[in-house]
Amino acid sequence: MESIMSLQYGWVRGSREVLLQYCETIAAADFCQENSSFGRGSIRNLLVHIANTYELWLGEQALRKEMIFTPYEAVQNVKDARLLFQELDKLVEEFVVSFGRNYLTNLEVTINDRNAKANPLKLFTHVITHEYHHKGQILSLSRHLGYVPIDTDIMR
Repeated sequence: MESIMSLQYGWVRGSREVLLQYCETIAAADFCQENSSFGRGSIRNLLVHIANTYELWLGEQALRKEMIFTPYEAVQNVKDARLLFQELDKLVEEFVVSFGRNYLTNLEVTINDRNAKANPLKLFTHVITHEYHHKGQILSLSRHLGYVPIDTDIMR
């Protein structure tokens, strides 16, 4: 039987694919164009920030892996973003395999330099809701750049 987290991440990946297909319609210059009105500055930066959040919470905090966080400059186009998310999918798979059956057992984590506890389900929920928050920013930023955003919701 497929775990709940694995099933849910499949839906996230499908929604992300719709977003990445949309991003392929955005000019390369606009993809990396920074705008200080939007948290991380550009569509590219927001995508990398999404990946960095998975790297931090699932890789470093839950799996206790020594992570090298992806720099913004490592992604110059949608193809690079796809490659980054393919690597991220492997990290999520490792996380789900490790915690799919023990998703309510608390783990020691660090939040803002203080010790805390969070279970894997909470960490997983955090990273996917964080992704959707920034996906909304990406779509808003694209509208600001003159594009017409599409529906990237899971229920579309």
